[in-house]
Amino acid sequence: MNERTASVCVLVSAVFIAGCAVSGCQSIDKRAATASVSEERLRDIEPLDLRPMAVPETGAPPAAPPAAAPAAPEVRLSLEECRAAALENNLDLKVALVSPSIAAASVTEAEARFEALFFSDAFFGKTDDFSPLAGASRSEATTADMGFRFPLRTGGTVTLDFPASRSDTPGAAPSYDTDARFRLSQPLLRGGWLRANTHAIRIARYQSQASEARAKLEVIRVIAETDRVYWRLYAARRELEVRRNEYDLAVAQLDRARRRVQAGAASEVEITRAETGVAERTEAIIIADNALRQRERSLKRALNRPTLPMDAATVLVPATEPNPVRYTLEAPRLVKAALDNRMDMLEVELQIAQDASTIDFERNQALPSLALEYTYNVNGAGSSAHDSLGRLNDRDFEDHTVGLSLEVPLGNAAAKSRLRQAILSRVQRLATRDARASQIRQEVLDAIDQIQTAWQRIVASRQRTTLAERNLSAEIRQFDLGLRTSTDVLDAQTRLANAQSAEIAALADYQIAQTDLAYSTGMLLGAARVRWQPSAGEKGKQ
Repeated sequence: MNERTASVCVLVSAVFIAGCAVSGCQSIDKRAATASVSEERLRDIEPLDLRPMAVPETGAPPAAPPAAAPAAPEVRLSLEECRAAALENNLDLKVALVSPSIAAASVTEAEARFEALFFSDAFFGKTDDFSPLAGASRSEATTADMGFRFPLRTGGTVTLDFPASRSDTPGAAPSYDTDARFRLSQPLLRGGWLRANTHAIRIARYQSQASEARAKLEVIRVIAETDRVYWRLYAARRELEVRRNEYDLAVAQLDRARRRVQAGAASEVEITRAETGVAERTEAIIIADNALRQRERSLKRALNRPTLPMDAATVLVPATEPNPVRYTLEAPRLVKAALDNRMDMLEVELQIAQDASTIDFERNQALPSLALEYTYNVNGAGSSAHDSLGRLNDRDFEDHTVGLSLEVPLGNAAAKSRLRQAILSRVQRLATRDARASQIRQEVLDAIDQIQTAWQRIVASRQRTTLAERNLSAEIRQFDLGLRTSTDVLDAQTRLANAQSAEIAALADYQIAQTDLAYSTGMLLGAARVRWQPSAGEKGKQ
């Protein structure tokens, strides 16, 4: 088989293998298509069947009433326990805590650009030549090279290698050539020096820090949201207690009305009025109980404990009571703390730093290309490998080469456009920082106002509750004397319940307002300190 036939066979084999690979990919695509979702599942919309269960036929024995459900177990949870469970089990937080590790790996990847490299190569060549005078001749040459390449942070490259060759020419003895060579290439303008060549590392580090800032912000958000859900559950449970107490008062009023009617001191309409009040309080209990279940479900979702699924009947009871204390808040100091501590503000600052580095890099890329080239070579030639290495060791033949290479783009519109984009991006980011600072100031001031308003509501609602209790006692005494109706007493009970509900809402809102103030300043509420670390193993070494 000659060389041309062999080449054709190799080409045919390559085409056959490529065709098999393509057909294999098509078969995989077909298998994936056959495993896809059915068309009926994607397009058919089934109706939701809410019809009641089948009614037993006439004459059949009635179904037994369901057994009374056992009392649901109660779990008392403090605010600190809820925070710890939320930080441990929150799914969004688990996702966020992996991002810093990924970003840290990007820093390592950028720094690996300057790792040293070992290289080697070897070639064998055979040349057939024909000359009318000398006739046909064949020469052979073997070359090999090995060495190290060191990328520099200044943009240059240092190469140290040892090329060697052996030549066989008909009618002459083999010749050996062994060299030791040092080469330096250093850009002087575009792509040169430390600032331009460490741009990618700086960007990766800024992005890594921004990723950690976002993760920290997510930790604070989870804690703040857990606090809000906790105090809303506290308010819902207390609201249910108020409505049940209002129901008990309405039942007591119904008993009083019945006694007065039986004694002939009042008409039958008093019983009807009292029964209407009891029915209205029953509806209020139902609404409050539904709100409580929704708040419990929200807290269970935030905790995400396997032992407390959202569909479980477990009752959650807040063990931490609100402790309303009036604070004297200094708005300028809190605004300054927010500007210093807010992670979203830090992220903008990191983006501005990235923009500054990008401007420097693009300004460098807009320069002409001017590079310094230097080569130092020690030659070792001889009729044998030993002779060649001996002359290399003696350093009898040395070469020095110095040169400059210059490239000047005519127009350079692309580089100038990239530089202009980087400058405009920084201007835009500075405006974003100012807008974010203004937003943070407003959030802090609003939170301060909310705390002061909630405190005033607590004071006012407590006074309102005290007066409502006195008014209810007076209305009951007036009813017993026949001077008031059941409607008057029920109205007084409603005013008392509403005053108690307002006090509970003010207490919960005061706690939530403190949480909002802590969140708006980028800090946590309370004495407990939280320290987080990236997930998925150790951070990348930097």
